[in-house]
Amino acid sequence: QVQLVESGGGLVQPGGSLRLSCAASGTIFSIYTMGWYRQAPGNERELVARISSSGSIYYIDFVKGRSTISRDSAKNTVLLQMNNLKPDDTAVYYCYRVQGGTYYWGQGTQVTVSS
Repeated sequence: QVQLVESGGGLVQPGGSLRLSCAASGTIFSIYTMGWYRQAPGNERELVARISSSGSIYYIDFVKGRSTISRDSAKNTVLLQMNNLKPDDTAVYYCYRVQGGTYYWGQGTQVTVSS
């Protein structure tokens, strides 16, 4: 089993920044993918960004150039730095980890971008 604990959400004005953090604990495999999905009211959950244990990175087009995902393998942590936030970024952000073919999810953290 893997537990994921997220932090860093909140209310921010348009153009502001937030950094989301997700720490994994439990039975940790060295080969994995971690990242973030988000879900806005009335919308389906969508992948925002992911990073693999090999260092491969993916971003959805909407956040490219505004977000940076990074990892600290020693701490089993993934970070998502989001800059120039827009109201359309408002959503619940869910951390996930895939290892051994199994998906694990965090409880979600609310990000609200509003003036």
